[in-house]
Amino acid sequence: MTTRIPQRRRSSATSSPPTRPKLYPLLALLPFLIGAPACGREGRLTASGAEFPPAPIALGRWSIRWAGSTWNDAALTITQPSRNQTLWHTLPGRPFVTAAKATGRVREQRSLFTLDQAVHELCLDQAIQAIRATAQEYQILGVLHCPGNSVGYSFTLTVRDDNVLAIEARIQNPAYNRVRLSFASEPDERIFGFGEQFTYFDFKGHRVPIVVSEQGIGRGAQPVTAVLDLIAGAGGSWHTTYAPVPHYITSKLRSLALNNTEYATFDLRNPERVDVEVWSSSLRGHLYAGATPLELIAAHTSVAGRMRALPSWVLKGAIVGMQGGTTAVRQVWEQLKERHTPVAAFWLQDWVGQRTTAFGKQLWWNWELDRDRYPEWEALVADLSGDGIRMLTYLNPFLVDVAEKPNHRQNLFREAAHAGFLVRQRDGQPYLIKNTTFSAGLLDWTQPAAREWFIDVVQQNLVAIGISGWMADFGEGLPFDAQLANGDASALHNQYPVLWAEVNLDALDRSALGNEGLFFMRSGFTQSPRFATLFWLGDQMVTWDSHDGIKSAVTGLLSSGLSGFAFNHGDIGGYTTIDRPLLRYRRSRELLLRWLELAAFQVVFRTHEGNLPEANHQFYSDPNTLDWFAYFARLFASWQQYRERLVREAAERGSPVVRHLFLHYPEDPRVRKITFQEFLVGPDLLVAPVLDPGQEEVPVYLPAGSWIHLWSGVTHVGPKDLVVPAPIGQPAVFFREGSPVGTELQAFVRNDRAPHTSGPR
Repeated sequence: MTTRIPQRRRSSATSSPPTRPKLYPLLALLPFLIGAPACGREGRLTASGAEFPPAPIALGRWSIRWAGSTWNDAALTITQPSRNQTLWHTLPGRPFVTAAKATGRVREQRSLFTLDQAVHELCLDQAIQAIRATAQEYQILGVLHCPGNSVGYSFTLTVRDDNVLAIEARIQNPAYNRVRLSFASEPDERIFGFGEQFTYFDFKGHRVPIVVSEQGIGRGAQPVTAVLDLIAGAGGSWHTTYAPVPHYITSKLRSLALNNTEYATFDLRNPERVDVEVWSSSLRGHLYAGATPLELIAAHTSVAGRMRALPSWVLKGAIVGMQGGTTAVRQVWEQLKERHTPVAAFWLQDWVGQRTTAFGKQLWWNWELDRDRYPEWEALVADLSGDGIRMLTYLNPFLVDVAEKPNHRQNLFREAAHAGFLVRQRDGQPYLIKNTTFSAGLLDWTQPAAREWFIDVVQQNLVAIGISGWMADFGEGLPFDAQLANGDASALHNQYPVLWAEVNLDALDRSALGNEGLFFMRSGFTQSPRFATLFWLGDQMVTWDSHDGIKSAVTGLLSSGLSGFAFNHGDIGGYTTIDRPLLRYRRSRELLLRWLELAAFQVVFRTHEGNLPEANHQFYSDPNTLDWFAYFARLFASWQQYRERLVREAAERGSPVVRHLFLHYPEDPRVRKITFQEFLVGPDLLVAPVLDPGQEEVPVYLPAGSWIHLWSGVTHVGPKDLVVPAPIGQPAVFFREGSPVGTELQAFVRNDRAPHTSGPR
């Protein structure tokens, strides 16, 4: 039965040149050609000289055993008997390690990457020749049989600690440059994670590619995706993301992560198996054990790294994103002060000057202050600081030649090119990467001298003029065929955003800012949480859709938290705006207000004008919207103590601040179907945001527990379905009975008053 709550009156890359493939049977090639198990030929598991192991082998708390009676029906099983958990097992009588020779092909358009391959030789039959075991390691040695050939392999399990088991499948001949690990999955097993994913939360039934990429514009929403693909090849797909991570957690509390930085795919289309393929001759990763999803996240982040606690000033109020120069900032600041708006920082991305391109208003990527645009900068910084407000700006790893910019003092592109600090083409010249209507050089972080030079630029041009932090944009654009000073670009493509985060963190830690400094990134990979201080979700469109709009922002927020992205947030109102006669996507007032509501229950509350500020409704567009902005900023500030507690917990355990309900209710099958409809903030706050235009109520599923509706004060005992009134200013919010955050929010409801809604939606 669904209950309705009475409405309360509103108070407010390639390896070598392709060779001609050998003519093997098509069915044998299908698994690696299309990434799916071949229905006619799946390979077999045999043994040569290895006796069938009669008993389990203990590796610390882990137990390794062979289920079955002979090699014909053998399945390798990894358990933790003390927890009664089967954490990984292979398919009976089937190979779990296979290999191939292949040539990869990479297509790139404006940093959006698509990969496929031509397979030349495929090894599907796995033979076990020997098994070796010690107290800390279990190793299987054998050969893989290919048509007319064979190659040696090893499969090794090594205890890292009680909750982490290292896993490696290695092919002895590196010419076999594809390795696949196959294992069992139950048909009803749901599979979550893979870093920041914007379309799905449950990936069962899909093939997930792991490649850092521009996400595209539209990502399947039509007609915008088709149009952008036609004119720029930049529409994107359901799987394109800035921050993928080869890591998942399942509804059976199984978890695996790869250590590889090379391109990988997770094929989950067969309901009874998982196939993980890496473009390498070695697959390396970890299996995790834990009694709850949060314990599995703790295990994963103990290896990949955890985010350090945010500085307290970030949590106290809004980060006001705007552009326009000193006078514009002072005018908006005065209006915010009149409305008693808690402000943590102003974020001025156009501090370097602004240029107009076909995409909209963009920046001069030359990291020095444009004093014509921001005269009296030092006075502005000092006056803001006097009110406890920080200054944030913008940075990315690209440099453009600014010879045509009249007021530049340095030309950092020419300095870096002369010193050899830029990523190069094969002919040794700087690799110029197309953005919109201009191209830029990308810094090569494999060079220690390039790192030191850039860190000095940050110290002299940002920190020295009073900047407390910056958006560390991009990181996904390293071409697979680029030349680096140290390392293979095709293997380091996914790792580039991690290197970019390292450089930013080093710049902070060497400055006087230290732990009080901040930078936020959109691109990321497995170890990014170890170095990045904050993430943001990238460039969503200013729409309501689930492909690339506000709904996708919630999905990205929830999925990324499973892989250690504990502090994440989005641009309030979205970013990507299109204002063409036949293709128009502009931010409405209603969308902005609903996005403000959503952001009031995240770890950071930050606005963005978008790429076409004049086409979007802004928080400062009219007095009433300013009133609402101030109100939601106060709502955000009202639960600061609870947020600080969650930030400390994230730094200690890796737990995300914003959480999918699965993290606390893994045995509840209802929560596994949630993508963006609702979420938890920590364990005690449940939010069901309004994500559709014209909507004044939302359906809510309350899980087990006693929950109090914030605006009416009515208590409900879950599990329970509700239809909740949700006019603007009263999003569907529930807190757990007796929780401290409930006390904080109730005080806000008693003491603050929402403005009246006025103006067009």
